[in-house]
Amino acid sequence: MTVDEETTETAGDLSALLSSATLMLFLGSLGSLSRLLERIAMGQLLSPSAYGEVSIAFSMLSVASTLALAGFTKGIARFMTRFDRESDIRGVWVTGSAIGAVLTVLVTVLFLSNVERLADRLFEPSTPPELLLVFVATIPFFAGMKLVVAGIRGCENTIYRTYSRDLLFNGLRLLMVVGLLLAGYGVVAMGFAYLISALAAFFVALWLFNRLLPIVGAFETHTREILVFSLPLVLSSVVTMFLSEIDTLMIGYYLPSSQAGIYSAAWPLARGIGVIVSSFGFLFLPLMSRLDASERRGEVNRMYEVTTKWVFVVSFPALLCLTVFADDLISSVFGAEYTAGASALTILALGSFTSASFGRCQDTLSAFGYTSYIFGINAVAGVLNVVLNAVLIGGYGPVPQLGIDGAALATTASTVTLNGSALAVLWYKSGVNPLSRWTVRAFLLLPATLFPPALVLAGRATLSLPALIVFVVVTGIASIAVLAVTNSLQPEDEIPVSLIEDKLGVSIPLIRRYIPNESDRQDELP
Repeated sequence: MTVDEETTETAGDLSALLSSATLMLFLGSLGSLSRLLERIAMGQLLSPSAYGEVSIAFSMLSVASTLALAGFTKGIARFMTRFDRESDIRGVWVTGSAIGAVLTVLVTVLFLSNVERLADRLFEPSTPPELLLVFVATIPFFAGMKLVVAGIRGCENTIYRTYSRDLLFNGLRLLMVVGLLLAGYGVVAMGFAYLISALAAFFVALWLFNRLLPIVGAFETHTREILVFSLPLVLSSVVTMFLSEIDTLMIGYYLPSSQAGIYSAAWPLARGIGVIVSSFGFLFLPLMSRLDASERRGEVNRMYEVTTKWVFVVSFPALLCLTVFADDLISSVFGAEYTAGASALTILALGSFTSASFGRCQDTLSAFGYTSYIFGINAVAGVLNVVLNAVLIGGYGPVPQLGIDGAALATTASTVTLNGSALAVLWYKSGVNPLSRWTVRAFLLLPATLFPPALVLAGRATLSLPALIVFVVVTGIASIAVLAVTNSLQPEDEIPVSLIEDKLGVSIPLIRRYIPNESDRQDELP
């Protein structure tokens, strides 16, 4: 393959990845918005204590499904793209799903047999015991939906995942939560909303997946390959879950449920940055795996640099809003009784953004087959997360009890350690890293130019929710302007501009004039 052909193909891969990311960002935003609206409804219509109880129960559901799936969702998505024969592709999904199904049954039985013990440790005495039982009953369908979506991901299909998970699961759950709360039902009804929506999404996802790849047919099992790849990812999946859920569980253990409710108001807002990062992830792993199989590491590095910069630029306005106007945002969305979570929101947002700036390092390590390194990195981060949560939430020795701020600090420190270490390993083993002349400029210029005026504005005004939305939009436009006038745009930035022009049917010559040609490329730092 000639250099021009490789450049053209890389541009095509970037365009496909960006198109998928744009769709996933839009629909992921809808999914995130539905979850946020669900949390807002519960926060407004339930007491902080009752809201905290539902949050703890959902965290247990996430923990259980993660343990049950044991990394096989990533194994399925990775290996399906490496085969051409339908029997091999089907065999990968059948193998991973069969093992995942057995583990799901075992985990469900384990949780059912310990319901009373878990309720005593994590919930208030007044919590209805049926709440935990309903969430445990949701485990098989929630895990099953994830296994089927992994198969859809392995087929490199975005839209069917969107239909089943982002629209049906999130949308139906939101409607049921709001409807049941307005009808006067309590926390147990929230569990039934999760159960019914997971059940419906599982069967719809299965039907859609069958349209991509008939489930019934000849298949070749690939048990050894999937086990070797997936088992080291068990710890990775568990740590990822720990970083997002264990803090809520440990708050429930050390503090009253009302504190879990306040923390659960900050957490979904901070996850806004994660939506942007994950929008690039659906096709990123199979695409990187395909490029690695073709021994095209140079293209992998180029795509890694570009996508990391795009994530940084798109998520930066959200970071400003979440950190500088944390009090205004959480008060506008959840109410004044939740403003105690503003400092936790700031800490979580900074951690999420810092991790996003490292790029999708774990996905790339997985695509290269370095799962043993992922295992080690996640082991360290997992232990660090649990220890820091225990010490900072409850206090230990000379360390004072920091409560929900301690939980936020523990999650941030663990997340940054995890992704920073993963990037270091990726850089050392393959040379792939996010740094180019243009990414470094973006990393330095945007905070230096936009944080000072935002801080001045925050000191002089209190912004309502509509004003905060306008602030994010204006900051986004200002970010592009800063990059343009400082010569921080690169040839690949023509791809999102072209995508916007095609979708809107307009021309944007003002930005195009600042985008250099391919011949002007200087990817490396001087």
